[in-house]
Amino acid sequence: MFKGELLENRIVIWNIEESRKLYSSGFYGKPLGVPKPKDADFDAPLILDLIEGYYLTEKGKLEVYESRKKVSLRKLKADCRREYADFDVKYRVYRTLRDAGLVVTPGIKFGSDFAVYRKGPGLEHAPFIIQVYRSSDPLTATRVVLSGRLATTVRKRFVIAVVSPRRVDFLGFEWWRP
Repeated sequence: MFKGELLENRIVIWNIEESRKLYSSGFYGKPLGVPKPKDADFDAPLILDLIEGYYLTEKGKLEVYESRKKVSLRKLKADCRREYADFDVKYRVYRTLRDAGLVVTPGIKFGSDFAVYRKGPGLEHAPFIIQVYRSSDPLTATRVVLSGRLATTVRKRFVIAVVSPRRVDFLGFEWWRP
């Protein structure tokens, strides 16, 4: 089991060997000071987003500590809820994608909730950007067009994840010319 330290809104894996193993097990986190690692050949601590740390803790792969005291899953979830708007809804999408074997990273630089890879960062460009909606949220044509235009600009496929009480559905948009 990996061990990480909670520092504000991030989790740090200080042990370099553990950092490499965790990164290579699914491209979790980012090595400190390494902008685009292509593999786990780095000598740096690994920085995890809270959502990644929560997922790994829930899966029994990570123990998180704060001031040498083990952080409960419940406290970690509370921290996530403070950090992410609509955490519970976004986490269902994150977990669904990760459980399907995809690599999920924050999509903020693409103006979306998540960027999703089949292989992993450094091995390919993220083919998808995901925007999360509840099934009860209004979805306007203008919002779809704006998101689609952004996705086209960054050469990604725009996907809406619709979360309902029972399931998560994914709607992909592809722009084409006849």
